[in-house]
Amino acid sequence: MKPRSRSLLTSLVLLTSLTVRTPAHAAPGGCDASEPYVSGQGGYAVYRIPAVVKTRHGTVLAFAEGRRGGAGDTGDIDVVLRRSADDGCTWGPLTVVTAGHGHTRGNPAPVVDPRTGAVVLVTCANDGAVTEAQIMRGEVAPGQGRRVFVQRSWDDGRRFTAPRDITAEVTRPGWRWYATGPGHAVALTRGPHSGRLLIPANHSAAPPAGSRDTGQEARYYGGHALYSDDGGRDWHLGFVDDGYDGVTNANETSAAQLPDGRVYFSSRDQNGTAPGNRLDTYSSDGGRTLDRPYAVQPALNAVPVVQGSVLQSRGWSAPLVFSAPSVPTARRALALWSSADAGHTFTGLGTLMARPAAYSDLVQLAPGTIGVLYETGAKGPYESLEFRRLRLPQRPPAGCHGRDRCLVQGGANLP
Repeated sequence: MKPRSRSLLTSLVLLTSLTVRTPAHAAPGGCDASEPYVSGQGGYAVYRIPAVVKTRHGTVLAFAEGRRGGAGDTGDIDVVLRRSADDGCTWGPLTVVTAGHGHTRGNPAPVVDPRTGAVVLVTCANDGAVTEAQIMRGEVAPGQGRRVFVQRSWDDGRRFTAPRDITAEVTRPGWRWYATGPGHAVALTRGPHSGRLLIPANHSAAPPAGSRDTGQEARYYGGHALYSDDGGRDWHLGFVDDGYDGVTNANETSAAQLPDGRVYFSSRDQNGTAPGNRLDTYSSDGGRTLDRPYAVQPALNAVPVVQGSVLQSRGWSAPLVFSAPSVPTARRALALWSSADAGHTFTGLGTLMARPAAYSDLVQLAPGTIGVLYETGAKGPYESLEFRRLRLPQRPPAGCHGRDRCLVQGGANLP
């Protein structure tokens, strides 16, 4: 069993959670938080799995899974979208980007093509009557398992093309489970692979022939990436983490391109035997291969087994930012960490609130300003998706060194 560490953020000051409904014509900075999705509204029992990007025209696109039957990962699930023209203060009507029609559509991984401005969305799907566990055990009929699809929008996210199946291009024989992201993907803007759209993902493989490892399918989880060099028309399989040793089980993954051009991958460790719950690695060739195998990131031991998000920010200090819950044994108290050394170490910035919280995704709004879309609620983490705007310091505040709190929210420094 993994040892559980105390939260790295227990000494940080808790921020008050708030929801502000500000008119769409409000001046920039006029709101700190909003709720684009509230479970039970809009025809869906639960909204989960946030993913957010900002388009070339400045529109914030907040994607989610709209789950009609409840919080479960299987069933009648659509990929839905709300758009904001004011950096997340207010939101337009809900639209369905990919309809399940009784089946499961999800794991949205959107990215904006830096060359054309098109919004490219990669998702996964499976038969609504089967579960992840059944798929991982190979207990599903042909056509019921996981498939991978791509869509594009040329009009700032108002309309998307029909889903196009790219499964054959981005899988290997024998793979069972498959999940893109979830959360935003990354467009490379530096180095020889500039323009590449890179989707972090994970998969599971079939156990070796004759294996009796029944009930421990998670040990066959591995990370991988898929990429396109032509704006999402053609897709290729990048690196494949296929050690399957059960020590590190790379699962839901987020990626960011570092200032030196490398790609940083941060993954959930799905019950591997190594201490800690976060894994990371790097790629120096745009995601085609890894510089080293996935390894535990000990600075994030406060994070429970859950998805997290990374973003290479822009602004004064341009840190690599990470978001996730901050209680090792529970999904609650969403927090932010930053790294000034390309992900080798992380420093806690602060917690957003003490309430339950689970999945999250980060987006750059303006230089020095980021947004986070995250699952939260008063009694449980799946009551709503909240969007919070946060300003990173434009210059080092007095005394802001080491583990001091440097996060700014709503125009005020953390105390």
